[in-house]
Amino acid sequence: MPKPAQIELRTGERIPILYEDRSVLAVDKPRGWMLVPFSWQHTGRNLQAALASSIAARDFWARSRNLKYLRFVHRLDADTSGILLLAKSPGAVDTFGGLFESRRMEKVYLAVVYGAPRADEWTCRLKLAPDPNEVGRMTADARHGKDAETHFRLLQRTGETALVEAHPVTGRTHQIRVHLAESGHPVVGDRLYGPQRGKPKRELGLRAVRLSYLDPFVRRRVEIRAPMDDFVREYGFDIPML
Repeated sequence: MPKPAQIELRTGERIPILYEDRSVLAVDKPRGWMLVPFSWQHTGRNLQAALASSIAARDFWARSRNLKYLRFVHRLDADTSGILLLAKSPGAVDTFGGLFESRRMEKVYLAVVYGAPRADEWTCRLKLAPDPNEVGRMTADARHGKDAETHFRLLQRTGETALVEAHPVTGRTHQIRVHLAESGHPVVGDRLYGPQRGKPKRELGLRAVRLSYLDPFVRRRVEIRAPMDDFVREYGFDIPML
């Protein structure tokens, strides 16, 4: 039975599949989907719940793979698009989750930011902690925060914005967004850390474009890439060479 190259949800929405093997499946997550437990019913955009419902209904994309289980291994913010790794068994969730926790996953993002960074490359190591004054927001906190490290590289500039490559070494909540805001260059469309609080005029300019690791089961190098042409053109940039 041929396996479709995309997930078609019960809503009719299609999510491209970027990579698949016996243990994991990587998709190109669209903006607007939250990654929360199946039981969390405070949104109709719970991707885990949508996937589980589609698998239980034996929709063709899942039936053709004989899938009975699929769970996200790591999180992307709801408005961040790009590579999301999903595991096909609880054991794979634990194993691949360990790669993220032990910093053996190389992650690369593209961020569109306000302003023109002066440096071509820089690193931010500000510790991060939940903001005590606002639920769901993180803040730099040298005393109580957890270690966080992100490497940045300037790719292109325009008049008011810049395209930046981000390599997060750690995986704290909102890490890239806070580190860029603290560097004086918040992500375009960021309603939490940008200059325009509330609903910004543009979509969040953050996309996960590359994920690479040594497969813990077959001991081979895996590199997953997400398309970036539409994303960078959306903000008026040329296609970068990464």
